[in-house]
Parts: sequence; structure tokens; C-alpha cells
Amino acid sequence: MAATKLRLIVAALLVIAAAAADAYTNHTVGGDAGWFFDSTTNKTSADYSAWAANATFNLGDYLIFNTNTNQTVIQTYNRTTYSSCIIDDALDSDTFQYDGGRNEFGSAMTISVALTIEGTQYYFSDANDGEQCQQGMAFEIKVEHGLGLPPSLNQPPPPAYVPPPGPANDEGQSPPAAIASTPPSSNHAIILVLASLFLCFLV
Repeated sequence: MAATKLRLIVAALLVIAAAAADAYTNHTVGGDAGWFFDSTTNKTSADYSAWAANATFNLGDYLIFNTNTNQTVIQTYNRTTYSSCIIDDALDSDTFQYDGGRNEFGSAMTISVALTIEGTQYYFSDANDGEQCQQGMAFEIKVEHGLGLPPSLNQPPPPAYVPPPGPANDEGQSPPAAIASTPPSSNHAIILVLASLFLCFLV
């Protein structure tokens, strides 16, 4: 009887651990090929549309762009902006550019983009006046609900920056820099679940 109970507990732990491990996914864009464009051959390092078509995207997942500063990472919810391959007329409310904080041309960088809105969204590089996008450096995804947003991404936006009052306010002062979020690790969830179940078993 005790052996059967132990087997059931172990099986339950394995199911819970597997579910926690699959809860959220970090998708490396282009797989091992990364997010690159060869200006000599005018070709991308991967077929990004095919890559995106073979993946399932859910709220709370991250897109990981392994790239360098020769490319850009543009996220938009606007099909017209996506089709034009440039962001000159894009709205700040539906189009975002990620630069990884690097300015030196050719610097390697990794950019993490959290998927926080359900529905269709588009990604492209508008570098070289949109030429990279026109040559295939673009893809479309549909984000499903999945398990919903994890608590770390389901926070209200911070309040707008208000300069401090009084003469001490320097006109050149700028708001504090935003801190980039990092992809969550499912290992912490697995450890917490296993520890909780182990303690329940002891009681």
C-alpha cells in the first residue's frame, strides 16, 4: 500500500513538473541561425516565416533575438507598417523598436521581447531603408492565451515621470532609465512545486 502511494505521488510530481516546465517558452528567433542579414548576398540567415510557422506562441513567452547592431528588431501590431518595411509613419502606440542598448556598429547583442498581448503581431528589420525586411527579414506570429500572463508580466504600468518641483529642477534632467525585463526561468517553478509536495508528503 505504501509503495503504491509513493508511486502515485512520484507520478503526480512528474506531471506537475512537466506542466511547469512547459508553462512558458523562450523562442530563439531563427533557431541556431539567429537574426542576421548578409549584405553581400542580400540574404537572411534563416527563413523567418517558416521558423514562425512551426512554433506555438503564448502569452508570457519570450522571443529571443540573437543578433548584432547591423540589424534592427521592430515589433508592430499594424499590418500596414509591417507591409511597408519601415517605421517612418508608425504610431508609438503600436510599433516598438528594440536596440539592446548598443550603439557600436556590428556589436553582438541579445534582445528579449515579452509576448504580452494576444493576437497577431509582426516583427521585421527596417535596416537599410527596409531592404532587409523586403528580402525576408520579417515574420508574423499569432499569440494565444495559453496560461495567461505570469505575475512578473501582469503588472500595471509605472506612473508617468513627473519632474520634481522647485528651482532644483535642471532642464536637462531626464527620467530614470527603464530596466529591461529578463525571460523567466521555469526551473524556479519546478523547484517550488517539488519542495511543496515533498513537505506535504512529510506531514
